[in-house]
Amino acid sequence: MPLPRGVLLCLGIVLMTAGGGMALGVGLAQQSAPLFALGLFLAMGGVALLVSAICMAMKNLQVAVPGHSLLHPRTGTPFSPQQAVAMQRRLDRIRREMSEDSVRSPEPEPPLPSTPPPWTMEPPPSYDTVMKSQEPRERL
Repeated sequence: MPLPRGVLLCLGIVLMTAGGGMALGVGLAQQSAPLFALGLFLAMGGVALLVSAICMAMKNLQVAVPGHSLLHPRTGTPFSPQQAVAMQRRLDRIRREMSEDSVRSPEPEPPLPSTPPPWTMEPPPSYDTVMKSQEPRERL
């Protein structure tokens, strides 16, 4: 059974730290070739585990069909396969329509008249007229 990425990452970091400490701290300080070699071996093993965990993480990020991630949902996606296919078809149709719109030239808008149309409404009543018409209603 393969180890999860998180375990490999942690184990790799621990082995790198322990191996580096043993090689540099103990092996060089005491000038002991076997301890230096053991520390170097542990550090290299930690680097190998770290690289393998990173490669596993990158491998899982790739999608089977590029551009169609909805057709191949990742684990935990809230869409069923039928919904994913329907959404992908709709997105493809929208993309086709957008590409057709970019090929067609937009229709020119009709030019605006140089002068505005004449005013046909009567002017509003003055303030005094409105206030006089309101007074009899308020006295009731």
